[in-house]
Amino acid sequence: MERWGVHEIELAGPSGGNPFAEVRLSARYRFRNRIVEAEGFYDGDGVYRVRFMPDAVGPWSYTTVSNVTELDGHAGGFEVSPASEDNHGPVRAVGTGFAYADGTPYLPFGTTAYHWTHDMDEERERRTLATLAASPFNKLRMCVLPTGSMTAPPEVPFAGKDPDGLDKTRFNPVFFRHLESRVQDLLDLGVEADVILFHPYDGGLRGIEDMGRETDHAYLRYVIARLAAYRNVWWSAANEYDFNRAKTVADWDDILRTIQRLDPYEHLRSIHNGTRMYEVATLYDNTKPWVTHHSVQHWDVTLTGTWLRDCPKPVVLDEICYEGDIGRRWGNVTGEELVDRFWEGMSRGGYVGHGESLTGFQERAWIGNGGGLHGESPARIAFLRRIMEDRRDGTFLRYLGRRQAAGVTVELPPDGGYEVELIDTWNMTITPVGGVHRDRVRVGLPRRPYLALRMTRA
Repeated sequence: MERWGVHEIELAGPSGGNPFAEVRLSARYRFRNRIVEAEGFYDGDGVYRVRFMPDAVGPWSYTTVSNVTELDGHAGGFEVSPASEDNHGPVRAVGTGFAYADGTPYLPFGTTAYHWTHDMDEERERRTLATLAASPFNKLRMCVLPTGSMTAPPEVPFAGKDPDGLDKTRFNPVFFRHLESRVQDLLDLGVEADVILFHPYDGGLRGIEDMGRETDHAYLRYVIARLAAYRNVWWSAANEYDFNRAKTVADWDDILRTIQRLDPYEHLRSIHNGTRMYEVATLYDNTKPWVTHHSVQHWDVTLTGTWLRDCPKPVVLDEICYEGDIGRRWGNVTGEELVDRFWEGMSRGGYVGHGESLTGFQERAWIGNGGGLHGESPARIAFLRRIMEDRRDGTFLRYLGRRQAAGVTVELPPDGGYEVELIDTWNMTITPVGGVHRDRVRVGLPRRPYLALRMTRA
């Protein structure tokens, strides 16, 4: 198998009692003098599995550890080959940016489809994947838990009768097999799966907002055991965590520490805020060591520099309102407004996320259920992504935003001559400003908003 792939052990074991709670299984993987322990999980019908993501090329061996005799002491080995061309490993936070494990830079251009897997609508899921493949988006935010508004989903994460007869000490392997197959599909597309573990939208229907610490830990252990070996997984502890009145900040601290402890691969970890996004950014304290990056909900992306200064970790503005036409103010900004916020946030050193809540094109909007994208912003975001990925040493951008002055003067670094280009971010054009410029340049503008300048050292 290849580096950063998924190695899986399958074993037969007991099915009586409650294997989810009563059976412990892990495997100790050895490479030279290093041992990494990965937890296993019960997959129903007497089948147990351990999944592991090897991070080094060469011979690995393993031995299983269990409190059940028939699962304990199984040993084996395998050879890990170099990663294939498109496999760069998991994404890591590096300073205020991101890179894959092999050092390849990664620029997140995310979008949101919270419950695209919950209806188990294969046709719509395939359409979602096709839409992503043709889009600029390389990260997708998605939930594990259902919401209270879901009246009869075909499967839910827990065993028992949905919604009022769920047994939260047992899990539903059918649900999780489907979920992990979609995570694998995203991996095949090169899309990071930003997995949202908790949310505040149950409304008391299933009781999942206040399951208690022990049940929360069991849920985390099961999800992480099933998904952590996929290299494209990120962990979002919660969406709009501060809307959940049953949990305190200490509870969220505990959840994030538990994720860190249970995940042997140190996947990215964040938590997403909700309160008063139009008035003040009430963020979780992202300086805490168990958080790898900011996950921000706020309309004012000009605060990006402040967040970077106060906590120099990558700032991902996962929600800045959605391009749409629904009655909620977070879901009815224009394409121009969304693209403007993308440019503003990224020119200030952050990374910005997309969402679409347009009605009239499909039964439910993209942000909830995926399907197709119909807005004006994705093409312009693709244009921005090309520009950002083309940047090199000696290139810098200045975004002019909504202003539409007749001209602008730019001070240039004193390290040589610069070529200057005028970018129309909405019409997606790049126009050279003739000559090589030194010290400063005066650029005449066409008196329209959403322009930017790109200066490249000649």
